[in-house]
Amino acid sequence: MDSDTYLGDAAVGADFLDDDYDDDSSWVDDETLPADRYLDRELSWLAFNTRVLELAEDPDVPLLERANFLAIFASNLDEFFMVRIAGLKRRIMTGLAVPTNVGRSATSVLADIEGRAHELQSRHAAAFTELVKPALDDAGIHIETWSDLGPQDRIGLEEIFSKQIFPVLMPLAVDPAHPFPYISGLSLNLAVRIRHPKSGKEEFARLKVPSVLPRFVQLPDDSSGRLRFIPLEDLISNHLGHLFPGMEVLDHHEFRVTRNEDVVLDEDESENLIQTLERELLRRRFGPPIRLEITDDMDPVTLDLLVRELGITDQEVYRLPAPLDLGGLFDVTRIDRPLLKYRKHVPTTAPQLVPTEPNGTPDIFRSIRKQDILLHHPYQSFATSVQAFVEQAAVDPNVLAIKQTLYRTSGDSPIVEALIRAAEAGKAVLALVEIKARFDESANINWARKLEKAGVHVVYGMVGLKTHCKLALVVRQEDDGSLRSYSHIGTGNYNPKTSRIYEDLGLLTADDVVGKDLTRLFNELSGYAIEKKFKRLLVAPLHLRKGLIKRIATETANARAGKPSGIRIKLNSIVDEAIIDALYRASQAGVPIELVIRGICAIKPGVEGLSETITVRSILGRYLEHSRIFSFVNDGDPQVFIGSADMMHRNLDRRIEALVRLTSLEHIREIDSLFTLAMSDDTAAWILDGEGTWTRHYRSADDTPLRDMQNVMMRRISQRRRGGVLR
Repeated sequence: MDSDTYLGDAAVGADFLDDDYDDDSSWVDDETLPADRYLDRELSWLAFNTRVLELAEDPDVPLLERANFLAIFASNLDEFFMVRIAGLKRRIMTGLAVPTNVGRSATSVLADIEGRAHELQSRHAAAFTELVKPALDDAGIHIETWSDLGPQDRIGLEEIFSKQIFPVLMPLAVDPAHPFPYISGLSLNLAVRIRHPKSGKEEFARLKVPSVLPRFVQLPDDSSGRLRFIPLEDLISNHLGHLFPGMEVLDHHEFRVTRNEDVVLDEDESENLIQTLERELLRRRFGPPIRLEITDDMDPVTLDLLVRELGITDQEVYRLPAPLDLGGLFDVTRIDRPLLKYRKHVPTTAPQLVPTEPNGTPDIFRSIRKQDILLHHPYQSFATSVQAFVEQAAVDPNVLAIKQTLYRTSGDSPIVEALIRAAEAGKAVLALVEIKARFDESANINWARKLEKAGVHVVYGMVGLKTHCKLALVVRQEDDGSLRSYSHIGTGNYNPKTSRIYEDLGLLTADDVVGKDLTRLFNELSGYAIEKKFKRLLVAPLHLRKGLIKRIATETANARAGKPSGIRIKLNSIVDEAIIDALYRASQAGVPIELVIRGICAIKPGVEGLSETITVRSILGRYLEHSRIFSFVNDGDPQVFIGSADMMHRNLDRRIEALVRLTSLEHIREIDSLFTLAMSDDTAAWILDGEGTWTRHYRSADDTPLRDMQNVMMRRISQRRRGGVLR
């Protein structure tokens, strides 16, 4: 699998992290339930990243995918430090810290998560040096050090250094005339101690390892055909004489700084949101340091200087074996070695959207008019469904208007280009661009300006709220002169890049009720209308939590009355206390509750008298499980919703989120089948217990591998495309 498509850029990383970092909510404590009924959300997030690390440690996972998971772990942890740990420290320093979701002080939780982070970073480094690197060596992929190289290799690297690396380097001295330089966040650096040969005076210099160059420099192939790389910082370290001619290089060590890179906006005081955000993005670069990673051989003199100049505490120093920043392994995973990666999977076109003529163009609108279409990415193609829907709308002369939300998208987005073409063709186009999407703010500002120049009506949502819902509405004049609305509601972003590796659901429908709901919702987002009721949608922040709690209460009442009941929910994360308490009460009434949670989970399953009927599983693999599903038995008349919302405070209180109810019995059966597969004892997963421990369940009693859910889904949907039997 291509490494830059699983995590991609900072935007994707933020989504993987699930960037909810606020502690307040509208929840009221239920004193009838035990006080210690929640799991700590910070430790739960670290447990999630531990599951990622376990995939890197697993010898049954293809080798380059293991390297990829090491890089994902590193990138995830970087963002956890930049946002969550940084936020805790900021609130502690300002005296604004409030108790966490389990009632503990922020100071106590910070000590625990920093201690756990130290353990995990050491385990992460060991997974590379003791497990993955030796396996790469055995596979003919060698990450060398300078000491491993012979004379011919060194001569070849001398030329590479002088021509391709030396001109880019910028050594910065530290002395009375040169103050200690600013160390940018996440940059890899060399701390160099040098001595003047005449005066004998020792000096310090900082050398930044250029991020514009490949992290691992490939050596010329040797006679055996092995692929060989050397870390860029190792190559630079062994050519420091070129940078400090006439000086004696005493020592050099790698180090890396993580800074607080969260952005805080006061929208009520901002006359121009884009200009205010741009100023805050500039300030982000200069956030205070919160972590210092150093190589384990760093001498005390250099360390004392860094700690003093950066204002770092001993607890914030992470001493690790070289190389630092294993996120650089993304470069190595791009090697063209298919046998060392997951077997390539080509998404199929949804059967309802297949052209009737060979090599023909499907009529998307006719297909949607016939029936609601439930899409499942990446098993089904985003390009031939959602992307084609927007692109056909852009060129269809009968389409009068297009309205769409954009939270995160790719750098070369065909969706954005289609909206531009539509506006240039004279159609009315509204794009709601969320410029506050964490770590994707700059890209979204650029897209917003490009759209505006093309004549698209661009709005930035509502003050104080992020627009996270995934909605597209096309208004088309039919042959009889009537207007019809065509809608798409999804669980994932309109991003063709991440759609190839994010598991998501989407509904294409021409249902008039949904069309009217979306029309009212877009009016609310772009104007001042406050819509009180929707018919097939549940919309946050006003109605979503209430609507879900009402349905959970219905299941609770049905169970007490002896009627059929059951709840199945699939999410990225669940922390919201009101939702969790409602699930606890349902469990006490005997409602069977099955939860598939990829990331943070604050609920305690299987606790006697509290949650005995609750089961929690987590599934991680080649694709990032990202869909959000809510399914209720409802006394035999099932209600199933899909949409954009996780059960987090920010989703329910400070975001515009939307769930849509599925009405097709076929679609409801598909969702039921998905849950049955996920919760089966024959399916590999991690299982959560009431103490917060996740146990990996991936081999049977006779030590054979259990089914991989994502592989099963690939086969199922491929068979469905060919008209085969689902198994």
